[in-house]
Amino acid sequence: MVNNETIQKARAALSRGAFDESQAILETILSQDATDFEARYALAVLHRAKKQNGEAKRILLDLLSEKPDFGRGFQELAYCEAALDEQDGAQTAFERAVELDASLLNSWKYLAKIYEQQRDNRAEQASKQAAFLGDLPDELRTVISYLAANRLADAERLCRFFMKQNKTHIEGMRLMAEVAARTGVFGDAEFLLETVVELQPDHIDAELQLVHILLRRQRFHKAYERTKALCQKHNNPPQQALALSASACFGVGENTEAIQIYEQLIEASPHDPALKVSLAHIYNAIGSADHAVTLFKEAYQLNTSFGDAYWSLANTKSYRFSEEEITAMTKSLTSEGTPQLDQIQIHFALGKAYEDQQKFERSFDHYAKGNALKQKTSNHSAEQLDIRVSTQIDVCTKDLFEQRSGVGHTAYDPIFIVGLPRAGSTLLEQILASHSMVDGTMELHDILDLAKRLRGRDKASDPSPRYPRILQELGADKFTQFGKQFIADTRAYRGSAPRFIDKMPNNFFHVGLIKLILPRAKIIDARRHPMSCCFSGLKQLFGEGQEFSYSQEEIGNYYKQYVRLMNHWDEVLPGFVLRIQHEEVVEDLDKQVKRLLDFCELPFEDGCLNFHKTERSVRTPSAEQVRQPIYRSGLDQWRNFEHFLNPLKHALGAEILDDYGITPPQ
Repeated sequence: MVNNETIQKARAALSRGAFDESQAILETILSQDATDFEARYALAVLHRAKKQNGEAKRILLDLLSEKPDFGRGFQELAYCEAALDEQDGAQTAFERAVELDASLLNSWKYLAKIYEQQRDNRAEQASKQAAFLGDLPDELRTVISYLAANRLADAERLCRFFMKQNKTHIEGMRLMAEVAARTGVFGDAEFLLETVVELQPDHIDAELQLVHILLRRQRFHKAYERTKALCQKHNNPPQQALALSASACFGVGENTEAIQIYEQLIEASPHDPALKVSLAHIYNAIGSADHAVTLFKEAYQLNTSFGDAYWSLANTKSYRFSEEEITAMTKSLTSEGTPQLDQIQIHFALGKAYEDQQKFERSFDHYAKGNALKQKTSNHSAEQLDIRVSTQIDVCTKDLFEQRSGVGHTAYDPIFIVGLPRAGSTLLEQILASHSMVDGTMELHDILDLAKRLRGRDKASDPSPRYPRILQELGADKFTQFGKQFIADTRAYRGSAPRFIDKMPNNFFHVGLIKLILPRAKIIDARRHPMSCCFSGLKQLFGEGQEFSYSQEEIGNYYKQYVRLMNHWDEVLPGFVLRIQHEEVVEDLDKQVKRLLDFCELPFEDGCLNFHKTERSVRTPSAEQVRQPIYRSGLDQWRNFEHFLNPLKHALGAEILDDYGITPPQ
C-alpha cells in the first residue's frame, strides 16, 4: 500500500513535468525492491517522456517477458517503437495492446491511421472502435480496462456505481453483463443482455454477446434460434455471428451444418488457426479422430506458438508427438511473444509428450509449470469449498428429508452421474447411453443454475448462505415446480427414449436438492482411486471450471471434501446414490454393468457391454477412450510420478489413503 501511494506521487510529478522529482521517488522505491513491477513501469513511462526511448524500451521488454498479457505495457512499447522509427514493431505492439485491452483508445487511433495508410480493410473497424471508446464515459472505459486486467471486483464496483446514475445506459448494461458472466452469474448476464436487445433490437454486438452467454449456459437451442435469425437478418453477417452459429449447431447436434459453416469460415479466413481447431473438435467428438488430428496439425502450422492446437492433440489421449513437434513447442515457450494461455497449453502438451516417452521427470516439470501458471488465474478457495460442504451437511439432515417426504415431481426420467472429473463418468455415460431406453445428453447446467437462483445475491464466502438454508423454508409446491421445470428445460437435449443422463460432475453438491425436486431420479457416484483420479485431474487442462484442479494441495482437499459430502448423502439418504468404482468396472465389466442397470431399473441389453460400438457425439476428454474396449493400462499411471506427489498425499489425508492401501508420507 505504501509503495502504491508513493508511485502515485511519482506519477503526479511526471504529469506536471517534474521529471527529476518523479525519478528520485521511483529510484528510492527500486532501491528497496528492484523487482517492483509498477515502479519499473512508471520509470519506463518517465524515460519515454524524457525522450530516452531506448532505455524505456529495454525496461518494457523486461516487464512484458514477466507479464506478457500487460496491454498498457504493449501500448507504451508501441510509443517507443514509433519514436525510434521502428514502424513494424510499433504496429505489432499496438495490435497486441488492443488484443489484450480493448479500452486503449490511443492504440486504436494509431492503428486506424496505420491501416488507412496501408489501405488495410481493418482501418474502418479500428476507426469505429476508436469512435466508440471516445464516446464512452470515462468510468466505462476504466471498467473495460479492469476487465482486461481481470480485476473483477474493481470492474463490478465501478460499473454498479455508474449504473445507479444511468440505469438504462446500453453500454453500461452490456459491461455489467460481462462482469456477471466473468463472475459466473450467467442468469443475470442473460437477463441484462435480453433487456439490451429489447431496447435496441439492431444492436448486433449485444445480440452476439447474448448468444455467447447462451452457449456458456448450454442453452444451445435458444442460441441456435437466435443465430439463425441473426444470420437471416443480415445479408452479410459478421464472422463472429457465423462462428457462434456453428457452435450452436454443434450444441444441438446439427454437426453437418456446423462443419459446413466452419469450412465456409476457413475459406474466408484460411490463416486463422482457431477455426481449424474448432472444426477439428467436431470431428473428434463424432469419432473422426484422424481428420481431427490433421486439422490440429494444420492449425499449429499456421502459428507455431498456437497452444490450443498442441493441447488439443495431446487431449486426444492417443496422439504421440514427434521430436520435431516437441522442439517447436519448447521453442515457443522461450519466445517473448507467446501469450500466457498458449504457454499453459504448451506446458500441458509437453507434459503429455514426455510422459508418453517415459521421461517422467521432464513430464512432471511441465505439468507443474502449466498448473502453476493456470492457478494464478483461478479463483478457487478452500475456505469457500468448506463452507459449501459444511452447510449442505448442516442443512440437509435426516429430519429435513423426513419433513419433506413426498415433495417434488414424480418423473423418473433423469439419471445423474456425479463425482470428480476424470473419474470414469464418461465411460458410465457411454454404457448407459448404449441402452435403447436411455438418451445420452451432456453435462447439463440446470441443477447448478437452480442452486444459483436459490442462493440469490449471497456470496459463496458467506458463512451461512441462503442456499441450502432456503430448502427448509420453501413450500412443497415449489419443489414440484422446480422438478417439472427441470424436465421441461432438458427436453430439448433428449431424443425419444424414456430416460436420459445428466453427467454434470459438480451435481454431487446438490444431491439433497435433486432428492427434493425429483425423488425418483437415479444418482450414480462415479468414484476412482484418489491418487489416480487426482493425478489425472492435474494433467488435464479444462476448458472452464474445475478451478480446484491446478495444484496438488487443492485437488487433494477437494477430493477429501467430496468424499466427506458423499458419505453424508449415504447416511441421510441411504440407497439413493449408487457408487460405482472405476477400477471395478475395468476388472469386471459384466458385473458392474448389471449392477448399474439394476439400480436404474433397466433391463439388461448386450449393447451396454459393447458400449464402444455406440455411435454418438462425445465432447469430453475421454471421447476417444470410450470408443475402445475396456483396458486397464491407465489405472496406475500415477505410480510413475509417485515420488513427486507427496503434497497430494498430505492433502488427501491418512484416512482416505488407508482405504486404498496407500502409505501416507512421513
